[in-house]
Amino acid sequence: MLALDYVIVFVYLGAMIYVGLMMQRKAEQGIDSYFLGNRNLPWWALGASGMSSNLDISGTMIIVALVYAIGARGFYIEIRGGVTLIMAFLMIFMGKWNRRAGVMTMAEWMSVRFGDDKEGRLARTITAIVSIIGTIAMVTYFAIGGGKFLDEFLGIPSFAGLPGAFWAATILIVLAMIYTVASGLYGVVWTDVFQGILIFGAIMYIVVKAMSLNLPETFSVTMPMKDGTFASFPTTFSEWANLLPRWKLNIHPDSDYSMYNLFGLLTMFYVFKTVIEGSGGTGNYMIQRYYSAKNDKEAGYLSLFWTFLLSFRWPFIGALAVWGISLGSQITDPEMVLPIVVNTLPVGIKGFMIAGLMAAAMSTFDSTVNAGAAYWVKDIYQVYINPEANHDKLMKQSRWSSILIVVIGLGLMLIIKNVNEIWAWITMSMGAGLIIPQLIRWYWWRLNGYGYAIGMAAGMLAAILWKALSPQATPEYFSFLFASVISLLGTIIGTLLTKPTDEAVLQDFYNRTRPFGFWKRFKKTLPDKEIEKIDKENKRDIVSTFIAVPWQIVLFMFMMNLIFKVWNQFVILLLLLVVLSAGLYFNWFRHLSEKPRIPRRNRMKKG
Repeated sequence: MLALDYVIVFVYLGAMIYVGLMMQRKAEQGIDSYFLGNRNLPWWALGASGMSSNLDISGTMIIVALVYAIGARGFYIEIRGGVTLIMAFLMIFMGKWNRRAGVMTMAEWMSVRFGDDKEGRLARTITAIVSIIGTIAMVTYFAIGGGKFLDEFLGIPSFAGLPGAFWAATILIVLAMIYTVASGLYGVVWTDVFQGILIFGAIMYIVVKAMSLNLPETFSVTMPMKDGTFASFPTTFSEWANLLPRWKLNIHPDSDYSMYNLFGLLTMFYVFKTVIEGSGGTGNYMIQRYYSAKNDKEAGYLSLFWTFLLSFRWPFIGALAVWGISLGSQITDPEMVLPIVVNTLPVGIKGFMIAGLMAAAMSTFDSTVNAGAAYWVKDIYQVYINPEANHDKLMKQSRWSSILIVVIGLGLMLIIKNVNEIWAWITMSMGAGLIIPQLIRWYWWRLNGYGYAIGMAAGMLAAILWKALSPQATPEYFSFLFASVISLLGTIIGTLLTKPTDEAVLQDFYNRTRPFGFWKRFKKTLPDKEIEKIDKENKRDIVSTFIAVPWQIVLFMFMMNLIFKVWNQFVILLLLLVVLSAGLYFNWFRHLSEKPRIPRRNRMKKG
């Protein structure tokens, strides 16, 4: 980097801190303001903020590495998490269900579902603890990728026995933490909107430049090997750019990526995992956007806008992969395609691009930390430690908990070195240990707080044990199966060995959220006209979900294919996109409404 690049980066960093601190006064009104923006933020800002939060450096480095090395089919591998397919479920029904609960955190949601007695508090506490652990893991993940990326340009030497990548990550995170700690969700959302503009500028530049590149019919790609080295393998453009899935791949058995040779089976597994995860909802910064939405309609709008903006990530991914291939032998590590491509840019443009990618890293980090701190303040400190805490004490806890989460996350960066390693554990092991109780809580009335808490605790413990004890080369699906089976057993056993949740609590929960599933005994207490409305809404949502999932996949593949310029794929994807979009409009979008139409308990049937 030269002087002009540094000037651009420093101007950007100064602008981010300024915008964030401008929001400090609004955030200081109370923890509802600090963590939810008083539920008064516009849907388009929440959607743009969500998009910015999904575009992290670490994830981009992993996805680019997979598409670079495996080709267009690398897209299917990222159904495990990088495609963010959960957005289809949030858009159709999960977002509005969560919004209707009227809570600040997923842990507080447990009080609506299981009550405020012993079982509800246990479920709430376990959820808070697990969510904080997850937040720390995500901070570590962002730190590894961000540090690895920035160290390529800053060239920070080792200091105090710690590598330069650690100090690069520390600089990035401390700067983001300044406005995150000061201004809460207000600062997070409005800096994310500002950063989103910068991110889009970076995307457009890379995409336009990559469109002028034409890859030869034959070329080589580099892959990591199991012994820690890297090797080059030949391929053809027609095979590399082909989006049609295959049952098996032919990756060299000594490569780390040979785990993806059972491609068809793994893709089906990733889809299955995502459907379970999407049907159970999510937590942390993604669900925080829905808790902050004004109403059902705006929850739908922000989802649609979020997904549309996120689709532009995929031409960016494709462009970086194409550019990386054009650099030939300069690429020795697939995870370094992103920083190496940026390093080839001219002066000024390089500074702008680094600022844009720093924006992506900081927007993901700030959202995650803000959401994670809410669990400490709302669900642990205010419930158990100081229920009578005043405004000043709650705000102080909000800020100190944010700082502590960051410090622990940075510390773990010294233990975990590989971006894909921590991402695979977060999505396929830790995530697997949580999704079963999170799924069942919506659809089976008999699940109680004890079963939920035992299932969550068992799943998290299984994930941690797997990380500590399993061989490094073990396939991802084994970690998923291990954690999810342990979690399922804990959930079912814990539920059946304890008494059901109070029926008044369950009735109130059903009347608020109105999910489909095994709730007939509570639905039948409502007036017949309201039951008819619920049935219509539920059926429409189920059908719309079967449209929304392929719609999102096709949209993202269509956007990436624009870079590959494979025109027969372009026509097929475009036709599919038009048909699915029409179905989504008629079956979902035109039925969006602002207010819940189903009354609470005071209008249930008598007798």
